[in-house]
Amino acid sequence: MNKKRIIYLVLFLMLLLIEIGIALFVHEGFIRHNLGDILVVVLIYFFIKIFVPKKHIWLALEIFLFAVMVEILQYFRLVEILGVEDNVFLRTLIGSVYDVKDIISYGIGCIFIAICEWMSYRKRADSDIM
Repeated sequence: MNKKRIIYLVLFLMLLLIEIGIALFVHEGFIRHNLGDILVVVLIYFFIKIFVPKKHIWLALEIFLFAVMVEILQYFRLVEILGVEDNVFLRTLIGSVYDVKDIISYGIGCIFIAICEWMSYRKRADSDIM
C-alpha cells in the first residue's frame, strides 16, 4: 500500500470516528444538521481515494450527485420502503428526513473537495516546473 493510500485511510478513519461521534452524541444544532453533512461527503471522498488515489477531475461532482441521489431517496422514504425504519444504524446511515439544506451542505463539502484537489494539482504542477 503506497503512502497516499495510507494517508487517505487514516483521514477516512478519523472522519468516520468524528461522524459516529456526531451521530451518537450531537442531536441538534449546526454541528448535527450542517457540519455532519459537509463532512460526510469528505468522508466518502477519502474512502474512494484509498482505492483510487490518482487525481480524478470529476470526483467532487460525482460525490455531490451521489449525495443528492441519497437525499432524493430520503424524500421518497427509502428507509420505509426497505422496512428498516426500526434499525437505528441503517436509518442513520441512509437518512430518513429529506432537507434541501442537506444538499447545500453537500455542495459546500464538495466545493471544499474540489478546491483541495485543485490546490494539490497546482502544487504538483509547480513542483514539476522546478
